[in-house]
Order: sequence, then C-alpha cells, then structure tokens
Amino acid sequence: MLSVVSDNSSQPPPPTAPTIAAEQHEEEEEAEKGGRGTWKHAAFHVATTIATPAAYAPLPFALASLGWPLGVSSLVGATLATWYSSLLIASLWRWNGKKHITYRKLAESIFGFWGYCSIAFFQQVASVGNNIAIQIAAGSSLKAVYKYFHKDGDLTLQHFIIFFGAYELVLSQLPDIHSLRWVNALCTFSTIGFAATTIGVTIYDGKKIDRNAVSYSLQGSSSARTFKAFNALGIIAFSFGDAMLPEIQNTVREPARKNLYKGVSAAYTVIVLSYWQLAFCGYWAFGSEVQPYILSSLTVPEWTIVMANLFAVIQISGCYQIYCRPTYAWFEERMLSSKAKSHFPLRNHLVRLIFTSIYMVLITVIAAAMPFFGDFVSICGAIGFTPLDFVFPAVAYLKAGRMPKNTTLRLSIQLLNFAIASWFSVVAVLGCIGAVRFIVEDIKTYKFFHDM
Repeated sequence: MLSVVSDNSSQPPPPTAPTIAAEQHEEEEEAEKGGRGTWKHAAFHVATTIATPAAYAPLPFALASLGWPLGVSSLVGATLATWYSSLLIASLWRWNGKKHITYRKLAESIFGFWGYCSIAFFQQVASVGNNIAIQIAAGSSLKAVYKYFHKDGDLTLQHFIIFFGAYELVLSQLPDIHSLRWVNALCTFSTIGFAATTIGVTIYDGKKIDRNAVSYSLQGSSSARTFKAFNALGIIAFSFGDAMLPEIQNTVREPARKNLYKGVSAAYTVIVLSYWQLAFCGYWAFGSEVQPYILSSLTVPEWTIVMANLFAVIQISGCYQIYCRPTYAWFEERMLSSKAKSHFPLRNHLVRLIFTSIYMVLITVIAAAMPFFGDFVSICGAIGFTPLDFVFPAVAYLKAGRMPKNTTLRLSIQLLNFAIASWFSVVAVLGCIGAVRFIVEDIKTYKFFHDM
C-alpha cells in the first residue's frame, strides 16, 4: 500500500503570537511617523480650508445685516478669536504624549467617548454643509462665466452644479490631504487673485453708483432685522470655519506644533488682507442692497467679473476636497483593511470610487434641489463650525490642563477661554435660529431645483 504524504512546504506557516505582535508594532510605528509637509504646505491647506470665496463672498451681506459698528466689531472679533483658537488646537499636538491624527481622536483623548461622538457630529455637519454651499457657489460662478459667452444659453444652475460635482469626483480619487498640496497651493494663489479682482471691481462699481442713493440703514421690520442679524452671525462663523486642523497638522513634519503655528499665522495674514477689505468695500459700495454672494452685485467691467468667477471655482475646488476627507476616512476605516490595501489595490480603488460617487451624488442633488446659498452658509456656520472653531478649542485647552505656571497669565487665559466658549455658544444658537427661518422663507418662495 502506498501512503500519500501532502507537501505543505510551499504554504506559509500559520501566524504566531510574535508575528501578530510584530504586525501590530509595525502599524503603530506607521501611525507614529511624522508628516512630510512644511509649514508652507500647512499654510496652503489652512488658507484653502478657511479663505474660500464661498466663505468670504457673503461677508458684505453679513455686515449689511448688522450695520457698521456691530458688523465691523463682529468680523474683527471673530478673526482674532479663531486665530487664537487655531493656535490652541495646534498646541494640543501630542498633549498627553500620544499622536492624535484627527479632530475626533483629539476630542476622544480629552473628553472620552462623548467627546469623540460630539466632534464627529459637528465635523460631519460642517463638512457636508460646507460642501453643499461650495457646490452652489461653484455652480453660480460657472453659470456666470457661461452667460458671459452665451447670453441666451439654455444651461441652468443645476447643470453647472452637476459639472462641478463630476470634477470633484475625479479629485476625490487622490488618496489623502497631503496629495492635495499642489492643488491647494494653486487654490491659495487663486484666493489672492479672487480677493484682489473682486475688491478692485467692487471699488470700481461703487464709484460709478450714485453715492447719495446708497443706504446703510437696516432694512425691514424689527423682527426681520433681528433674524437677519442672527443669520449674519452664522455667516461670520462660517467664514472662519476650519474643522480640519488636526488632520492638517498630521501632514506636517516635526516639529509639527511649531510648523503649524507658522502655517496658521501665515494663512491668517492672507485671510485678514482678503476678508476685511472685501467685507468693508462690498458694504461700502452697495450698502443694504448688497447680495448674499458679492459677485451677484457686480456689473462692470464684465471680463473682470468672469475672471473673479474663475478664480472662485479654482479655489473652492480644493476646499471641497479637504472637507470630503473626514467622510472618506470614516468609510475607509470600516471598508478597507490594511491587508486589503496591499493585496488587492484594484479592488480598493473600485470601492473608493463607489463610495466617493455615492457621496458626490448626494451632495450634488441637495445643492441642485435647494440652491439657497446664504442660508446653507449660515446654518453650517452655526451648527458645524461654531462648536468646532470657537467652543471646543477653548474648553479642550482648559480640560487638557496645559496652562502656564504664571498665576496672572493662567487666570487671564482661563477667563479668555471661558468668555470665547460662552459667547460663541450663544452665537451658535442665534445663528441657527436665523438660518432656519430664512430656509423656511426661501422654500415658500422658490420651488425645488429653482434656477437661481
């Protein structure tokens, strides 16, 4: 009788405990590796995330809803508060000796499970709401360019929202934020180009208007003015929205804390030069009649308005991508394992294409159905960005216990952080009330898929 002995020499041995431990150690080492970006790359990412046309184009309208004294003080106060809050978030890098690569993980390390859940909710609202507003703004800008060349063209706002969504789907196949660094560099220069062009055209149009006919008084009944003021606070909060600082900091090389300090400060230099001038010039030029999207108020010369709209589309394409990333990361954590990434790359590309397509279709349909730009800006700022950019940094810094030893300085920081968290919690509630009211009014006035 012949006995058959199977040859298992070609099969790999079963994983042992030391092998599994080694794999886990490799994964931890990979997570601990620093980013490759410089402070300049961080500045590009931060400027692209915050200083978008979708964010600061509504600022003249916000000032018109508040009036000069309250509008200017709110804008300046929000600028200083968010710059300070960004530095607080940057200072919490490895606050307990561990690396926290996302906003959610940072919140979990300080506040536990409920911190993670809260930030996940606010970040998702901010991301989705911001991307809806961006698609509406991009569609409006593309339509304006189209109408310049084809005044009697049949394409509507919804067509251009779909075109922009298709373009963003292509960019969504890039793997991470760091892979967007050159896209965001172009976006940062487009920010400067948009601001310079729009400010120049705004001043030009403002001088051509009969200045005696321009009114700066608050319009409407007392209740209408109150809700407009609430809505304006939400718009200002949205304009400084940055729900991605830990994710950006994770792309920066060591010393990551110092590099992000420099990157944030450089980005805020661009923000101050663009935000303040456009807000003040836009309100000065058109007064109470300024439109929620400043480009809609501009008339001549037409070629410069086309250029400003093109700058706007280029800039917000990068911002859109950064705000997609938390959603993409959530899907990837659950659908793509590290082993699958290495053994089945084609499968993973296909899976990524499927879920990015689903996300893009949902955002595009909502933007096309309800193209009420100013309302989405306000509610997104109130519910999403205000907790992330004003309230959480102040409270998290106090909770983490990273306070200076000097008693006077420590007390000053505690009072400042408490004041910022308290005031902007009120702003979040008021902004949400104003935004919801205006969405209800717009739905009464316009039909779904209205060509604005």
